[in-house]
Amino acid sequence: MLAPVNAAADGAPGFVWRLAEEGAPDATGLRPAGEGVIVNLSVWETQDALWDFAYRSGHLEVMRRRREWFERNVEAHLVLWWVPAGHIPTVDEALERLADLRAHGPSPRAFTFAASYTAPEAAEHLQVLPPTR
Repeated sequence: MLAPVNAAADGAPGFVWRLAEEGAPDATGLRPAGEGVIVNLSVWETQDALWDFAYRSGHLEVMRRRREWFERNVEAHLVLWWVPAGHIPTVDEALERLADLRAHGPSPRAFTFAASYTAPEAAEHLQVLPPTR
């Protein structure tokens, strides 16, 4: 179901970018978190746009079947954070934010849908770096 879900994300309102391995349509060949873990990293214009895609589209039906493909996670496996316009986050950045969430719980640097921060709230608490290239 990965190809249709990625195609739906690519065309969804508010979608900006998603990680894909060079020369591949997705990132399933990358294993930065260990051999048994695949990564999904994307950038969206707003948290609401991501929420709408994740929970108000065909993506939700696929996620309801996730136990067919994935083992159950006992610790946080999804992390959200704000990035400046034009910034493309790295996998290392994502893994660091996930580690922060696991170690310290939700904060302006690393949060979840259930315990989130707006971009202005995060900027108020964090120094936002300019985009890098």
